[in-house]
Amino acid sequence: MTALSPDPDPARTPGLEPGGGVTPGSTPPESAQTSGLSEEQPPPRRRLTLTAMISLIALAVFLLLFVATAVLLIVNM
Repeated sequence: MTALSPDPDPARTPGLEPGGGVTPGSTPPESAQTSGLSEEQPPPRRRLTLTAMISLIALAVFLLLFVATAVLLIVNM
């Protein structure tokens, strides 16, 4: 048993020209693109937001563990 191709058969696809192109106007117009925020966001009240503080604390813990591991490896040599 052979699997059927998920692609449509070009010979039976309506709107295709002999070379495989489409006639002008047969494709839908390009969809609208919306980028960015729909409404301007207020600036944070503090310079360091909660997310920034948590990230800095996590980075400091990671660095302390890294340095502690490096020191233990050097001492055990």
